[in-house]
Amino acid sequence: MPLHLPEGKRLAVNIGVDFDAHSVWMGLFERTSPLYLSRGEFGAEVGVPRLLDLFDRHDVRATFFTPTHTMATFPDRVAAVVDAGHEIAAHGCYHEFVPALDAPEERRLMEVTIGLHEKYIGRRPIGYRSPASDFTDETHRLLEEFGFGYDSSLMGRDFQPYRPRPVTTVDRERGNTFGDPASFLEFPVSWYLGDFPATEYVPGANPGFTPIEPLLTQWMEQFDYAYANEPNGSVCLTVHPQCIGRAHHIMALERFVEYVGSHRDVWLAPLRDLAARWEDTRT
Repeated sequence: MPLHLPEGKRLAVNIGVDFDAHSVWMGLFERTSPLYLSRGEFGAEVGVPRLLDLFDRHDVRATFFTPTHTMATFPDRVAAVVDAGHEIAAHGCYHEFVPALDAPEERRLMEVTIGLHEKYIGRRPIGYRSPASDFTDETHRLLEEFGFGYDSSLMGRDFQPYRPRPVTTVDRERGNTFGDPASFLEFPVSWYLGDFPATEYVPGANPGFTPIEPLLTQWMEQFDYAYANEPNGSVCLTVHPQCIGRAHHIMALERFVEYVGSHRDVWLAPLRDLAARWEDTRT
């Protein structure tokens, strides 16, 4: 397997925290009322401290996918994430809906994103997660051009990192064609390994209100399958501070972390560390 984990480790688990704060309401849902912005504020001022406390008690290092709008709006909270040793990865500027961008604007926002990472974090990001959970034809090229080491937006696998191939031609009769594998690594995600679609109520857009117990069971069962059947694989859980930071949700996340941690041969790590363990087998 190209992903070579530390000695004695069978499976890697990453907790990816989408630290959206205000930006998800402004960018994706185009809602800026005091109510919606307060929900983002809860994520920054309540959810993030609860996550940092949980991670500290269980010695977990996570990856915080953070829009630059969050960095500018809640700099103290972002600094606390960095000071605790967690990775900050790119998540756009203002949680923009990437498929709606034309190529020049997508490029401009990528340049702004990298520049603001250098300003607020002091370095360029290694990884990227699309704020729209989707790409355009331009996204793949931009990630290669700007030298990203990994992406975590796509769903072409479930528990194995891979190098994604862009679909260069869509043909309904003669089949689609692929381009060359990317220079960046893909850590796949899944709607089934996340919290926002199931738990966050958005009137007219997302029903939310899924009880946390079935969701926790689903996460554990996917972990169990990967542990038994995907050696040297990776399980990528996606959580949002304004969702998972709620009292009953953070307790469920702690149970998941405890369950994963009870397996001594599982490595809980940020994606930057997993990407460093990839050995390319291409010739």
